[in-house]
Amino acid sequence: MAFCTNCGTQYPDSAKFCLNCGQAVGAGAASYPAAAPVVTPLKYDIEGHNLQIARVHLQPGQEIYAEAGKMIYKSANVDWATRMTGQSLSQKILGAFKRKLMGESLFFTYFHANNVAGEVGFAGHYPGKIQVFELAPGQSIMVQRDGFLFAQASVQLDIAMVRRLGAGLLGGEGFILQQLTGPGAVFIHAGGDHVDFTLAPGEVLQVQTGHLVAFEPTVNYDVQMVGNIRTAIFGGEGLFLATLTGPGRVIVQSMTLERLRHELSPAEHRGAGAEQNPISAIASGDFSSFFRSDD
Repeated sequence: MAFCTNCGTQYPDSAKFCLNCGQAVGAGAASYPAAAPVVTPLKYDIEGHNLQIARVHLQPGQEIYAEAGKMIYKSANVDWATRMTGQSLSQKILGAFKRKLMGESLFFTYFHANNVAGEVGFAGHYPGKIQVFELAPGQSIMVQRDGFLFAQASVQLDIAMVRRLGAGLLGGEGFILQQLTGPGAVFIHAGGDHVDFTLAPGEVLQVQTGHLVAFEPTVNYDVQMVGNIRTAIFGGEGLFLATLTGPGRVIVQSMTLERLRHELSPAEHRGAGAEQNPISAIASGDFSSFFRSDD
C-alpha cells in the first residue's frame, strides 16, 4: 500500500490516481538534494617560519594528492602512485592539458593510508608560507598559477579563466588561475610572508601585480592603470595594479618568485627584460635596464 503525497490518503499499489483528490500517483513527490560527501577532517601540523613544511597525519582510508615533486618524506606504510585524473582517456588528456596551462605537472601523486595511520611531509620549492583552506561542499577558492601544493582527494582542481582581458594581459598571472572546490582541505604555497584581508561589500584593495596569492570567487578581480608614466618610471611601482573589490577574502604575498629570481641574479635581468619586452618592464616597474651603464 502507498499514500498520496497531496492528501495522505492510502491507496493500492496498482492505483494510477488517488481516489480522494484525484492526483496522479507519483506526482508532487518531494525531491531531496543529494547528500554531500562525508569527508574526514585532515590532521596536520605546519612547522617552520619562511621555509615551512606541512606534516600530514593520514588516518586509515584517507587519501591526498599533490603536485609532483613537492613531497619531502613519507612513512613506509603510506602507499603512493602517480597517475592522471579522469575516468576515460579523453578526460585524462584534457586534465593533463589543463594542468600544463596552470603551470602544474602532467601527473598528480596520490598518497593513501591503508590499514594503519601514516605521515607525509610537503614543502614549496622556494622560501615562503603554506596557506590552508578548509572548504565546505561546493565552496571554492581562486589561487595564483602554480600555487597549488596538495589537497584531499575529495577536492577538485580546475582552470579558472580571468574574466577580463586587461586582467589577463597585465595582471602578472596571465589568463589562467586555479580554482579549487571542496569539500576538503587545500594547501597552497606562496613566497615570503602573507597578509590576509577580509573585504566588505564594495571595499577596494589595490595590489602590486604578481603579489596576489588567492581570493574568494565573490571578489571582483581586474587590473587597472594607476598613476601616470612619471610615477611608473621614477616611483618603481609600475603602471598597473590588480584591483580587487569585495566582498570576500584576499591573501597577498610579500615576495614573488620572479622578484626572488631578480634579486638572486640582478646582472642577468639587467641585461635582458626591458630590451626584449619594454611594455612588460613598465607594467612591472622594472626600469633598471633603461638606465644601466655600458662600461
